[in-house]
Amino acid sequence: MSIKLRLNTATATKAVLAKIGNPQREEPLQTSKEVFEIAEKDQETLTALFVKPFKNLIGHRFTHHSSLDQHEMNRCAKAIFAGEANLLERGIEIAQRLYAKSNHPNIKAGDLCIALLKEIHIEGELVNGLCILKSDSVTPFLTITARNGDLRLSTEQGINPDKIDKGCLILDYWSEKGYYILTFDRGGADTRFWVREFLGVEAVPDAAFLTNAYAKMAVSFLEEKQPAENESDDTPPWEAATAAKDALDYFEQRETFQLEEFEREVLKDPETISRFEEHRARVEEEQGQPLETSFEISKKDVTKAKKRIAAVLKLDTGVEIHVKPAATDDQPVLERGYDDRKGMKFVKVYYNKDLSAS
Repeated sequence: MSIKLRLNTATATKAVLAKIGNPQREEPLQTSKEVFEIAEKDQETLTALFVKPFKNLIGHRFTHHSSLDQHEMNRCAKAIFAGEANLLERGIEIAQRLYAKSNHPNIKAGDLCIALLKEIHIEGELVNGLCILKSDSVTPFLTITARNGDLRLSTEQGINPDKIDKGCLILDYWSEKGYYILTFDRGGADTRFWVREFLGVEAVPDAAFLTNAYAKMAVSFLEEKQPAENESDDTPPWEAATAAKDALDYFEQRETFQLEEFEREVLKDPETISRFEEHRARVEEEQGQPLETSFEISKKDVTKAKKRIAAVLKLDTGVEIHVKPAATDDQPVLERGYDDRKGMKFVKVYYNKDLSAS
């Protein structure tokens, strides 16, 4: 069962700030000397900016191979939730941890904000939260001001709230299980740094996570799978997308997922099943945790997954054809062939009306 969470009741009250450099490039770490008290007039605006990136994310929790008591981030969060007086000391400790983990040459310097949020609504309770945001870049802003009876144009450098690169929201809920945590990394190139090395979290294996994981895994496998030795390598991408859609129909038509049943009814042949098992093993290794093979299906997440399916045929002549699986459902609207005179392959498209013209 997915956690019921509402962020619109939250209020940001205090923050610890830092500038995080890259120690490998001998860039410094600068942290707050005192807690920044957020003025009441600014609380509504800042709170909305802080919580905006955390909507519709998969839940995570702190994990440690030995004990959560030895998990540095877990200890910091527990101390802050135990008393606001610990925010500065523990906030600086969090900044120091991030600085120590930022020694890869590809990690950019950036601004860090560690904010205390009050009254977040989760599963019928009002709890505190700890919001950690890192921005790796600044954006120029234009400002028009009045001076000496005239108007002046000036520029300032600042953080664009819509382009915050990394974030984490730790809720004072499930403390004995490693807290309930939402996290994101816009960069995507190496989320291992933020999620595993700095935060040390794993996904909560609930219905939403498992449905998302298997749906995404099945779609990517069916759309990108390499053909077996006895299969043609000329399979149109819209056929692969249709196969992915059929896989998601399995999720849509059932209340629970059973891996063996899915493999038998959707993947069918032993060669495809074997390649999917290898694909699943790689995904589990990347995520750092095994995936359960039986779980309750989250219908909401199946619907989202189906909307993401798209087939793209990229041709060496500079042409791209984007096809939705629904376009091949009833009557085929695409036809492939070979032109002997030109010595080239072709794709013929049937349609009734050019919608782009309108």
